[in-house]
Amino acid sequence: VGIRFGEVPVPAEPGPSAQASVRTAVGIVEAAVRQLQEYFEEGRTTFDLALDQRGTPFQLRVWAILEAIPFGQTRSYGEVALRLGDMKLARAVGGASGANPIPIVVPCHRLVGSDGSLTGFGGGLRIKDALLRHEAQSLQPDLFGGP
Repeated sequence: VGIRFGEVPVPAEPGPSAQASVRTAVGIVEAAVRQLQEYFEEGRTTFDLALDQRGTPFQLRVWAILEAIPFGQTRSYGEVALRLGDMKLARAVGGASGANPIPIVVPCHRLVGSDGSLTGFGGGLRIKDALLRHEAQSLQPDLFGGP
């Protein structure tokens, strides 16, 4: 449903009498945490999570395009707008990207200005820059033959 930046309280693990839906939710969160750790520490390039995306039909279309941007690559707002069929939608693409509640997994950080400049990101431009650098470095071959 969402990924937030900053400190967010983590709920206690449910006991054995917890409802199945609560246990399922905790399992989904644990999977998300594990996959995010793998993204940052082990070179994971895609996510396999059950997402509950809630947005307008337009936002959902934009988010689907964002999910298709390959790891380590970027697209401009205009390029996404063209994929939607109208270059005039570039600003609306920015709005939909800004409303993305699941950053990193739905990689809105891979959207840049038409000149390649870093533009808006809910976590701040410093984090956006760090995410893009992380992906670029992950794609660099190791001098000793590793990934």
